[in-house]
Amino acid sequence: MKKGKIAMTITMGIACFALVTVMMMQFKVVNETDITEIENMQEAELKTELANWKTRYEQINDQYEETTKKIEEYKGDEASNHEASQLLKEELEQTNTLLGLTDVHGEGIVITLKSGEGITAISADDLLIIVNALKFAGAEAIAINDERIVNTTDIVDILDGSFIKINGKRILEPYVIKVIGNQSHMESAVTGNGGKVEELQTLGHIITIEKDKDITIGKYNGEIETKYIE
Repeated sequence: MKKGKIAMTITMGIACFALVTVMMMQFKVVNETDITEIENMQEAELKTELANWKTRYEQINDQYEETTKKIEEYKGDEASNHEASQLLKEELEQTNTLLGLTDVHGEGIVITLKSGEGITAISADDLLIIVNALKFAGAEAIAINDERIVNTTDIVDILDGSFIKINGKRILEPYVIKVIGNQSHMESAVTGNGGKVEELQTLGHIITIEKDKDITIGKYNGEIETKYIE
């Protein structure tokens, strides 16, 4: 019995020694090999990840710069378009004003004419001469009995001077001519140096001239037609 126990004990001791030896060898391999490999793998992965992030950053930065550039271009285009639109609007307003297609107001004079009794009535030619004198003196807007005078306006006698038509509409006395422009120039144009108003007054017609700081002249309501412009 004692010999059997001794043999079993020796066998178990050898087995334990072998197991411990194997475990020690595994620990050594892990310490010397696995940790190094893991560290190397982690370092490689970190480098790869860092490179990926760098690439992403560069792509995003390029995209940001491109977007910023486009925004600046859009802002520039918007400002340019707004400026161009504003200039066109101002030019259109000025053109409409010159054509008589807008209501206007400003300083000027008001001339009121009424035929004297027992003499030849004031004619369309008389009014036309006054209008032309005012235009030549720099009038910016003219209306007779609230009919806006434009480049295509006709001032004509109807039925041998029984009445006058302006813009195709019949007007009656008194004739009220509203003029926007330099007050002194407008008055001098029709009175000084044998102006038409002075001539009509000499004949016995009743004419008054008043200065006004805020005259309103309505727009031309008809259609501006051209016969030869294509």
